[in-house]
Amino acid sequence: MFHIIMVVIGILFVALDQFTKYLAVVYLSPIREHVLIPGVFSLLYLENRGMAFGLFYGGRWVFVVLTIIIMSGIIYNYITLPKTRPYNVIRVMLVLLTAGAIGNLIDRVRQGFVVDMFYFSLINFPVFNVADVLVVVSVIAIGIVYIYLSKTEEKEKERTKEPKIVKSNSEKESGL
Repeated sequence: MFHIIMVVIGILFVALDQFTKYLAVVYLSPIREHVLIPGVFSLLYLENRGMAFGLFYGGRWVFVVLTIIIMSGIIYNYITLPKTRPYNVIRVMLVLLTAGAIGNLIDRVRQGFVVDMFYFSLINFPVFNVADVLVVVSVIAIGIVYIYLSKTEEKEKERTKEPKIVKSNSEKESGL
């Protein structure tokens, strides 16, 4: 049941990403920008033909192939993670990561660019979309959870180690 819920969550987030991009194309592209908080945040229509922060402009098919390879690795990790409850948090994050990757992959395959629309002008942060948020937040969360789980498992191993019995010299000499 958990895995079915994860698939539904993934589909819902892909749909949310695609819906916000649709709204940006229909309502934002004709006006280019809608300022929500002057000097801080606006909706800014942008067709990103590169990857994060506009890097590698025009590498459409390279991104498509890399995305498919990376998603294969994500799915493999999802399947091979330990089947214990603490790792379900990582599974959720892997689903969000995959949803973000699929959202941008759909754009690249269908139109040759990714629609971005959120812009923090206060810090001149690159324009981004829902899929980008999913990717960044899930990668950070996976890192944090993985570090936490590693430390927790390490402490558990230390706690369950059998105490070492130190033999006295007379026991060593007698072969005990």
